[in-house]
Amino acid sequence: MINVLVAICLISGALFMLVAAIGVLKLPDLYQRLHASSKAATLGVALLLLGAALDSGETGVVSRCLMAIIFFILTAPVGAHLITRAAYYQGEPLAKETLSDEWAEDRSDQEREQNNVDS
Repeated sequence: MINVLVAICLISGALFMLVAAIGVLKLPDLYQRLHASSKAATLGVALLLLGAALDSGETGVVSRCLMAIIFFILTAPVGAHLITRAAYYQGEPLAKETLSDEWAEDRSDQEREQNNVDS
């Protein structure tokens, strides 16, 4: 039974990693690429590590895998968000297909403040 769970975790983790890789290659702009890589890859790595932990069964390996999963889930989305926000404020263009720009108001406020400081 445990071998079936390990196989499910490893195969689904590999599929999520494949989806992340395809997203990085096919999506039109930096923002969508980072979204694909951070979300799908985080889940893929978590499933792969869970499969490794289940397969091992040793307490040391299981605890290391669980700590790595927690670390990755906490840091990967935050890092992607910070990179995306920095790219936005540096002027990286959005894709033509983008329907809304929720940071536009923040960006215009920041530009006004910058102009007031420069004056």
